[in-house]
Amino acid sequence: MASDRLLSQEEIDSVFRNLQGPRAQDDPARRAQPYDFRRPDRIAKDQLRAIHLLHDNFARSLASSLSAYLRAYVMVNLISVEQLSFLEFSQCLPAPTCIVSLGMRPFDGNAILELNPQMVFPILEMLLGGNGKTPLKANREITEIEQSILDGVFRIILHDLKDAWSPISQINFTIENHETEPQLLQILAPNEAVVAIGMEIRIGDVAGMMNLGIPSIIIKMLRQRFDQQWSVRKSESTEEERARILRLIKPALLRLDARLTGPALTVEQMLQLQPGDILQFDHPVPRPLNLVVNGTQKFLGGIASNGRKRFFRIDAQSAEE
Repeated sequence: MASDRLLSQEEIDSVFRNLQGPRAQDDPARRAQPYDFRRPDRIAKDQLRAIHLLHDNFARSLASSLSAYLRAYVMVNLISVEQLSFLEFSQCLPAPTCIVSLGMRPFDGNAILELNPQMVFPILEMLLGGNGKTPLKANREITEIEQSILDGVFRIILHDLKDAWSPISQINFTIENHETEPQLLQILAPNEAVVAIGMEIRIGDVAGMMNLGIPSIIIKMLRQRFDQQWSVRKSESTEEERARILRLIKPALLRLDARLTGPALTVEQMLQLQPGDILQFDHPVPRPLNLVVNGTQKFLGGIASNGRKRFFRIDAQSAEE
């Protein structure tokens, strides 16, 4: 007996699908997301960007601190921020080199701070009275005396690193151990993930790398604090906040100085001045005077008098303002 029932398009497609077998897009294996078991502690890219910004500020602060400590112009540039396994990180370090294991209280775990020999020996030379401008190709381990001298440099580095991390967490970085061979480091498992921060330190024509490795698991624990700090940075101040800041700075004191610029003298000429000498100022009478507020030129005007007291009359805002 013939059936007059017509098949729908969906039923026709189902018949052809059964004849062709399972399609590639229906394969569950193709819908699965890849997972790298060697790197279980990977962190998000936005958090890596926040870490990049944090250590960029650290690099600028460290450049100023080292310049003052070494009495030389020091440049520190952030080169890279990436996530590696501890094995990959240790294989990137030269041997021998100067490595310190850092405690990160109150967190359990250790970070790694490495300073290349290309930078270690010029710094040692400067601390011992040399200029440190000649590149040294010393391929040896540092001695205990040299290590004790370098501890002052590491204290400065860790102080600025603690200040850089303070908006996220109060981490107390301390030196726990010294090492010269990266292969002998046993503080982390080879497959444990670390965030590797590479910085270039340059003093004149001498340059070398400083590498910092922080366990990714500790940074993942601080994810919420990174997000809070990032949201605070992105938010704009409200009208109430601006009014509060103005209210706080209103009682502040300012120092006003009306200055008449004159010619420059050498120290020898100044020592030869005697009572009765006349100094000629290269300043015409009609030219307005500068009013300096806390060391910054702000207004132009002139000196006036009301009979008993003199005062400064503001005529215009300074062009440098």
